[in-house]
Amino acid sequence: MPRPKLVRHVPVFPWSATGLWSPWPSSVAVLVVGLWMFGTGESLMIDARLGNSPWTVLADGLARHAGVAIGTMTVIVSGFVLLGWVVLRERPGLGTIGNALLIGLAVDVMEPLLPAPTGLAPRLAEAAAGIALVAVGGALYLSTQLGPGPRDGWMTGLAKRLDQPIARVRLSIEAVVLVAGWLLGGRVGVTTFAFALLIGHTLAAALGLLSRLAVTAPTTVAVTD
Repeated sequence: MPRPKLVRHVPVFPWSATGLWSPWPSSVAVLVVGLWMFGTGESLMIDARLGNSPWTVLADGLARHAGVAIGTMTVIVSGFVLLGWVVLRERPGLGTIGNALLIGLAVDVMEPLLPAPTGLAPRLAEAAAGIALVAVGGALYLSTQLGPGPRDGWMTGLAKRLDQPIARVRLSIEAVVLVAGWLLGGRVGVTTFAFALLIGHTLAAALGLLSRLAVTAPTTVAVTD
């Protein structure tokens, strides 16, 4: 049985924008849906109370030492991450700004509406659903070609310049961030490890599925890899 094709770059889709600041109406719609799904996935993991994503662990650990709120530290970390874009020659776009605004809004809106289950099995199921939703949402917003979020800019930039699969690059970044956050005292749980191990592969799988769906559409454009 042939191995599945590894995704090294984000493919081009019928709804992909022509420029970072030149979206189609469909680009904006897909962007908003994808980012809202991403934020909802983060909310599910928070609600499951089994550990958060590695970047939140890092922000938590740094916040403990700096004496500031986790949200404030997340903004500070994002600023330093964006400085790395200069080296990778990544350019921010509408999707970059949307990532910074809509994901947090979705978390604030959706998390209070979630059931906060008490049993271990429902909490594990909720956490798994959160990881899956983050992957699908991430694939959707990346597919608009409107620019990745601050952290995903590292992922796509390194994947292009190192000519490595997105899944492998994402896994490496999440692992480094996770260890740093844990050493700083950030909260780690089973969902944290599951997210670090699975998000790159689930994101790549979601992009692959979108590619297969797109090439069957009569209006699709060439898929690049």
